[in-house]
Amino acid sequence: MPVRPTAKLSRADLADLNSFLAVHRLRSFTQAAVDLGISTSALSHSIRNLETRLGVRLLNRTSRTVSPTEAGSNLASRLEIGFDEIAGALEEVDRHRDRPMGRLRINTLNDGARLLVSRYLPKFLQNYPEVSVEVAVEDQMVDIVAAGFDAGVRFGGTVPEDFVAVRIGAPLKWVAAAAPKYLNRRTSIAAPQDLKAHNCIQIRTGQGVIYRWEFEKDGERQAIDVPGQLCVNETTLGVEMAKAGAGITYCLEKRITGELERGELQVVLPDWAPIEPAFYIYYPGHRQTPPGLREFIDMLREEPLA
Repeated sequence: MPVRPTAKLSRADLADLNSFLAVHRLRSFTQAAVDLGISTSALSHSIRNLETRLGVRLLNRTSRTVSPTEAGSNLASRLEIGFDEIAGALEEVDRHRDRPMGRLRINTLNDGARLLVSRYLPKFLQNYPEVSVEVAVEDQMVDIVAAGFDAGVRFGGTVPEDFVAVRIGAPLKWVAAAAPKYLNRRTSIAAPQDLKAHNCIQIRTGQGVIYRWEFEKDGERQAIDVPGQLCVNETTLGVEMAKAGAGITYCLEKRITGELERGELQVVLPDWAPIEPAFYIYYPGHRQTPPGLREFIDMLREEPLA
């Protein structure tokens, strides 16, 4: 019985198949191109070449959507198994190296970027020069798997289920603060409800809602819908506007340590400052751990735990 020749995979074939998997996973040429670190036109050319060589259409494209054909879905399901095996084999090889190498993609909220990532990333880059790191800073909750990230940094209590989550640092204190020049010309604040008579800098969260400021004292918790002329969606601008006397801001105490020490801001209602969960770094447990992630987590955990 004649033996059917086995087709040999070239480097171009593997690259094009990996590109196809990225588009299939993200359902977007634009996002897949970002994930792969190439241009959209180069990615489109890669997929067209793959379909031409195979003689089969793998993806249906319109101006707004990308969806797999039946052949594309079947191919993707088989390729995912194969590429997982390849990733596992490469990780085994990497264990024999003195240092990790490769690419690490992290998605973090603003506070995590300013208080943790920016603090430890320079040391990490210096210690592991063969690891390239991409950091996306955004407060919106992102599906890190679908978006092609290796790990995310979020507050405890907001980490999605089914992920491995590692606590970083101690629980966090949240405070309301304002500049002395604002407080000196306004009525005093003795309780959270007094904020309703003040100009507060509102916060729109990553979920798109206006945040209710939370306070706690002796087991009593209050959440206040604060009024305000200004609304921001990130801490830095809120702090800058508070320093300018535009109103009262609400943020992590650690974000304004310097401003408090210099007297540029004063904590309002210090007895009501709540203590909330710490930061966590999280990643999918069902995937091979990417090079450098364990070392990055170990470095972040140098932050003292309470």
